[in-house]
Amino acid sequence: METEVTVRDVMSREFVGVSESDTVLGAVGLMDEEGVGSVVVLRGSEPVGIMTESDVLGVVADEADPADTPVSEVMSEPIISVEADRGLADAAGTMSREDIRRIIVEEDGELLGLLDERDIISASASLSGVPSFRDGRHPVAGSPVADAPAETDPVGADPIGGVTDNGDSAEYSDRSICEACGTLSRELSNVNGQLICVDCRDV
Repeated sequence: METEVTVRDVMSREFVGVSESDTVLGAVGLMDEEGVGSVVVLRGSEPVGIMTESDVLGVVADEADPADTPVSEVMSEPIISVEADRGLADAAGTMSREDIRRIIVEEDGELLGLLDERDIISASASLSGVPSFRDGRHPVAGSPVADAPAETDPVGADPIGGVTDNGDSAEYSDRSICEACGTLSRELSNVNGQLICVDCRDV
């Protein structure tokens, strides 16, 4: 029986947090120290933005002084979030539509953690016996730590697993997530831009 994978099942509860008034230079130093590619920007305990390596590159490109630039000026906002019990396929679809690589996970309005594209890839890889990207993480005890930056294409751009061309639809051999029902399946087809399992395809 196929079971739906939720965001809670694969998300990371560890992240690095900074305040809006922190300087970009200070945040970059923290990112380097913790070995992460992004920080969650907090107003008190409320997430208000995310600053990534790409945002930092924008500061350098503009020839601004990172020591005098507050995080609030370069962070990506507004925050896009998902509930922890939301289906993983649904969350991945949101990330693809919004063209983002990380998304805030909340539960009852409270920040719970982060979901990024590497979490999604790892979820499918672990089920198919492929070594997980999680193996490279180095969380620090007692402090929230985010995942390292992904080196893959944005979520939704490419299917996870092998692919064989079958006329008008592409068949994916590895077990992955159906974007219609959120269940895991070993056989998916690309139907109108969505990865669909056999059961949904026959409906």
